[in-house]
Amino acid sequence: MSTEFIISFGRQAIETMLMVSLPVLVCSMVVGVAISVFQSVTQVQEMTITFVPKIVVTFLALLIFGSWMLSKLTSFLHQVIVSIPTISG
Repeated sequence: MSTEFIISFGRQAIETMLMVSLPVLVCSMVVGVAISVFQSVTQVQEMTITFVPKIVVTFLALLIFGSWMLSKLTSFLHQVIVSIPTISG
């Protein structure tokens, strides 16, 4: 097991994690910014106004992007499992 292999494996793991989490995080961030602007304009400072829409959008994003996220994770796991014999050898 070489240093290049370990660095490559770590880089792939971080890239996969970022790709999988990005759609949900971006959707939540966009909704959070929109709600913050709305609260600033209307001066309504109610906590449920920020919490409920973010949860709903997060669940919707998981429903929409869930299959893509799962396919990316299974693809990465397949690469890891295939590379196991080269790690021990």
